[in-house]
Amino acid sequence: MKLDRYDKHILEIIQQRGKLSNQELAEAINLSPSPCLRRVKQLEESGLIEGYVTILNARKLGLTLICFMQISMDKHTPDRFSHFEAKIAEFSEVLECHLVTGQSADYLLKVIVKDMDDFQQFLLNKLTPIEGVSGVHSSFVLKSPINTTALPISN
Repeated sequence: MKLDRYDKHILEIIQQRGKLSNQELAEAINLSPSPCLRRVKQLEESGLIEGYVTILNARKLGLTLICFMQISMDKHTPDRFSHFEAKIAEFSEVLECHLVTGQSADYLLKVIVKDMDDFQQFLLNKLTPIEGVSGVHSSFVLKSPINTTALPISN
């Protein structure tokens, strides 16, 4: 799908302020509501817009500890990786899971929990019992000066 300036502007705005009405979005991009709605529908149907979410305040929910975990696997086989990925998908503490290269680890996880006690429970009772996990290296977030979900939209 070829994006024009209106499409790009729509994508930029809804990433920042997703709870806009079609009328508000149309006003923000200087387009009438009907063509604006058509464009949004086309962006959804093309798969560029995959869905809509609400971003919650983790601290207000008591989730104050973010950890990046490097996970090493004992075997590098499709079955071993599939099993790990299926198990890790069951854990709500895991915000992101990436199969990576260029490091000693096979996976990089972003995990959020209430505190160090919850982290210990997650590590010992959920993560390390997964068959194939041979090593875990954890790094805890002290500060997040940049934390966004918005993708850069080229002009």
